[in-house]
Amino acid sequence: MYGPSDPRSRLASSGAPVSPYGADSASTAFAPADYLRFHELPPSEVSSAARTWYGRGQNFIVAYTEADGRTVLERDAQPDEYVLLLPQADTVVHITAPGESVEVEGNSLVVIPPGQSSITVSGGTIVRVFSARSADLAAKCLNAASYAEPRPRIPPYQPWPDPPDGFRVRVYGLDVPPQEDRFGRIWRCTTLMINVIPREPPRDVTRLSPHHHEDFEQCSLALEGSFTHHLRWPWVANQNHWREDEHVVCPAPSMAVIPPPAIHTSVATDPVGNQLVDIFAPPRIDFSQMKGWVLNADEYPMP
Repeated sequence: MYGPSDPRSRLASSGAPVSPYGADSASTAFAPADYLRFHELPPSEVSSAARTWYGRGQNFIVAYTEADGRTVLERDAQPDEYVLLLPQADTVVHITAPGESVEVEGNSLVVIPPGQSSITVSGGTIVRVFSARSADLAAKCLNAASYAEPRPRIPPYQPWPDPPDGFRVRVYGLDVPPQEDRFGRIWRCTTLMINVIPREPPRDVTRLSPHHHEDFEQCSLALEGSFTHHLRWPWVANQNHWREDEHVVCPAPSMAVIPPPAIHTSVATDPVGNQLVDIFAPPRIDFSQMKGWVLNADEYPMP
């Protein structure tokens, strides 16, 4: 459960992690978590100046790129909005989209519209996040086999309403000061919700936040430091569906896909500093209902 000082303790869905987990818990096996430690795996794509690793959940795709020189990342017929994350302050990219040409400095999050687009970068770390409707990218994911069949505990994917002022490149700086009653730094679009958690020291293990999600996955993308992901599945009537607890160390760069309804909490462990980004698709209703949590809520209506 969340501690009383954790802003998430005020969420409507933040009950104790001992619920029945749905009426079908006894009849449906629990899905496993997926862990991708990028530097321990061959890249999905390699060019003369960049390496890209792809990983996915049921509704989202993460593309993690390390560029050593000029690199162009293109989408010719993107079916929906996607997100570009530039975690390094010294990165500069040039983005083209229908009717637009925008230069963006690092330490930014950018929403890029559907259709044709390109991102030109001279070097650095570039993260793109897509919905799983990008079938060509889903096929490149290192864990594509995990999603050969849809996971029954997750409802069919539905994007959120279009922005009233239309699709366009939207740029948001990550230099958002913390606020006591707000959790993280959260942005959303029609397809995704991204929480760029502030850089943190090793976590106090007496102040953890084990919790669960009933019907959606969470992707925890580690960009700096190292995290230990602790997961526990409930005991249900059918012992064949029980799973062992997991305590998995994932140094950056890495991603963990946490399935429902696993109880989970992540512990930052690197003494120098740790950076985690949480990804959800589609956006979370409970976070969106919290006043002031979603920093661009005025641009994207809720369903």
